[in-house]
Amino acid sequence: MHRYRTHTCGALRDSDIGQEVRLSGWCHRIRDHGGVLFIDLRDHYGLTQVVADPDSPAFKVAETLRSEWVVRVDGKVRRRPGGTENPELPTGAVEVYIRDVEVLGPAAELPMPVFGEQEYPEETRLKYRFLDLRREHLHHNIMKRGQVIDSIRRRMKEQGFFEFQTPILTASSPEGARDYLVPSRIHPGKFYALPQAPQQFKQLIMVAGFDRYFQIAPCFRDEDARADRSPGEFYQLDLEMSFVTQDDVFAAVEPVMRGVFEEFSGGKPVTKVFPRIPYAEALAKYGTDKPDLRNPIVMADVSDIFRGSGFKIFAGILDKNPTAAVWAIPAPGGGSRAFCDRMNSWAQGEGQPGLGYIFWALDNGAVIGRGPIANNLGAERTEKLRAQLKLKDGDAVFFVAGEPSSFVKFAGPARTKVGEELKLIDKGRFELCWIVDFPMYEWNEEDKKIDFSHNPFSMPNLPVAEFLALDAADHKKILSLKAIQYDVVCNGVELSSGAIRNHRPDVMKKAFAIAGYDESTLEQKFGGMLHALSLGAPPHGGIAPGIDRIVMLLCGEENLREVVLFPMNQRAEDLMMGAPAEATPKQLRELHIRVVKPE
Repeated sequence: MHRYRTHTCGALRDSDIGQEVRLSGWCHRIRDHGGVLFIDLRDHYGLTQVVADPDSPAFKVAETLRSEWVVRVDGKVRRRPGGTENPELPTGAVEVYIRDVEVLGPAAELPMPVFGEQEYPEETRLKYRFLDLRREHLHHNIMKRGQVIDSIRRRMKEQGFFEFQTPILTASSPEGARDYLVPSRIHPGKFYALPQAPQQFKQLIMVAGFDRYFQIAPCFRDEDARADRSPGEFYQLDLEMSFVTQDDVFAAVEPVMRGVFEEFSGGKPVTKVFPRIPYAEALAKYGTDKPDLRNPIVMADVSDIFRGSGFKIFAGILDKNPTAAVWAIPAPGGGSRAFCDRMNSWAQGEGQPGLGYIFWALDNGAVIGRGPIANNLGAERTEKLRAQLKLKDGDAVFFVAGEPSSFVKFAGPARTKVGEELKLIDKGRFELCWIVDFPMYEWNEEDKKIDFSHNPFSMPNLPVAEFLALDAADHKKILSLKAIQYDVVCNGVELSSGAIRNHRPDVMKKAFAIAGYDESTLEQKFGGMLHALSLGAPPHGGIAPGIDRIVMLLCGEENLREVVLFPMNQRAEDLMMGAPAEATPKQLRELHIRVVKPE
C-alpha cells in the first residue's frame, strides 16, 4: 500500500464499498455525535467523510484531532446509513470507517478558519493566503484560472500562433507607467527594467520574420492598485501578427475570446458576433469607451428640443457655446418623483449640482410630463422628447448639459446607476464588443498644442501618401484623424487595447512631428525600434487581453485578488512574504547603491 494514499478524497464511490483504503488530507470539519466522530477529510480533489466510534482502534487518536490537522487514515469503505447521504458530494453515498490514524502535520490555532466562506479582513487573508487558498471558493477560482489559460493556449495554437518567451530583464521604457528597476551588479550604476509589456519585443519578433506570436506574458508596472488591475504584476495574452489588417486581427482573436467565454460561462449566453462601435459613438450612446452592453439604456442628443426653449438654463448653455449639448439618459420604469429625487441626490453626492429630469404619468387618459423641466419646456416639446426617446407612462429621463468632453465622465456613471437601480442590467450573460476608430490626436488646452490621444505608435487610418502630405498647421484635419486602434470590452470591463502598428519610420517621424516632437527626441527615446523598422519591417498588429480580467469575469468576481494566487495589497506589499524588504548593507555594497530615504 502507498505510504500516504490509495485514493484521493474525491475518488470513492459505491463501487469501492468493502475495500480497505488509505486517504490523506486535512481535517476540514470535525463533528462529535454522541461519542461518534465524523471527520470531513479534504484534499485538492474533494471531501470524504471518515468515521470513528469507541470500538475503533483509532478512536483515542481521532479524539485529539483538530481543524486543519493533516492526517493519514486507513479504513474500510462502507455505505452511509439511510438518510445520511449527501447528494451535494460526489463521495456522498459512502464513508470510511477508520481503523488507523497517523498525524502527518498538526496545526496550531488558526488565524482564520478554512471551513465556511466567512468574510475576513483583507490584511488577514493576504498575510495567511495559503490558508485562504484552502477555502473552496478561492481554490475553485484558481483552478478555473489554470483551465482558462490551458484553453487559451490550445485555441491560439489552433489559430496558427506559436508561443515564444520574451526577456524579463530589459531596458527601461520611456513611456507608459513607472518601471520596476533592477540594479546590475556587474555594471555599476546601471539598471535593468522589468517589462511593462513585451511590446517592443513582440514587434521585433515580427521584424525578425516570424508570423504569428503569442505568450501568456507577465507584465510589471509600478502603479497604484485598482479593482481591475493588480498592483505590481499581471498577466496578459500577448499576441502579434504580420501582414494583417484590423479585420485579420479581429478574425483571429474573436473565436479565441468567444470560445473561452462560452466554455467557462456556465451556460450564460455569449456574444456571437462582436459589434464594432466607433469611439465617438460609444461616448455619445454610453458615456464611456468601455460600455456595458447588458445595460439597454442608450443616451441621445436632445439639444434641438432645448435650443430656444422655455427651459432657460439649458437654452442658455446651448446659446453661449456652439459646441455645448444636452444629452438624455432614458430611465424605463423610473417614472416616480421618489426615484428621480433619489437620482438627483446621488448626482449631488458625485459633486454635480444635480440631475434634471422629466417623468411621465397618466392624467385623464393622457401621458403627461411632470417636473420643473417639463413645466418650463412646455407640453409640445416634452411630447416631442418622449416620442424621440420612445418613452411611455411610468418612464423617466435624466439630462446632462454643457461641453460633452467634460460631462461625459459623469454621464456614463449616471447611465450605469440608472440601469442598476432599475434592475435593467441582465447579469446573466457576457456581452463583448470592439471599440474602434480612436482619435489619433487631441487638443491639449493647457499647453495649447496637439497631443497624441492614445497610443502614439499606431498606424493612422489614412493612406501613407496622404498622411505624409498633411499640413501640421491644419488642426481641424489633424484632430479629425483616426488611428487603427481598437479595444475589446466585456460587460463594461476593458480586456485589452490593440492596434495596427506604425511600421514605417517616415510615417512615425511625421506622426511625432505633428505632436511637437523633433526627430532627435524620437531618435533618443525610440532609436532602437526606429532603426529596426528601417531595415525592412512588415505591416503588423496585435492585442493583449488581460488574463486576470478574463478570469475575474468568468468567476463572477469584482476584484482581481479573488483570482490571483498570491496578490499584493493596495500598497503593493506582499504581507505573506514581507516584500518589499530592505536590503542588507552587503547587498547594497555589491550593487554599488546607497539608499537615500525621504525626509
